[in-house]
Amino acid sequence: MMRVSKRTRYGLRALSALAAAYGDGPLSLRAIAGEQYLPVKYLERLFVALKAAGLVRAVRGAGGGYALVRPPHEIRLLDVFEVLEGPPDPVECLQPTAVCPHEAACVTRDVWHEVSQAVSQVLADHTLADLVSQQHPCEERGTCRT
Repeated sequence: MMRVSKRTRYGLRALSALAAAYGDGPLSLRAIAGEQYLPVKYLERLFVALKAAGLVRAVRGAGGGYALVRPPHEIRLLDVFEVLEGPPDPVECLQPTAVCPHEAACVTRDVWHEVSQAVSQVLADHTLADLVSQQHPCEERGTCRT
């Protein structure tokens, strides 16, 4: 079973909070953590990677926090996934640096490549704005516990 890590799941939830607040100013990690029921310390580590990748920017001072660098409709879920998870390849042999002695005769490699392309396409077809538009009513009230 292909699994998405907690890092990516939490990252997308945190970024969806920034997307929902886009244009209203930055959000503190504490506010995001409270809204999304995520640990602040975990978010601190995630946001180092998200900032380094150019997806968010830090705003210092009173009322500071983090904000998206681009509008939510311009940030694809694939962009976030690749920063936090790496390429959506279900097997290591699809990585550009992978060396497999069975590559030439592998009967499954093409299938795994097709799976990777399908996952990439789904993630590329959706943006942070899509997540906000699909927000569940309990998220709007802040009463979700996932």
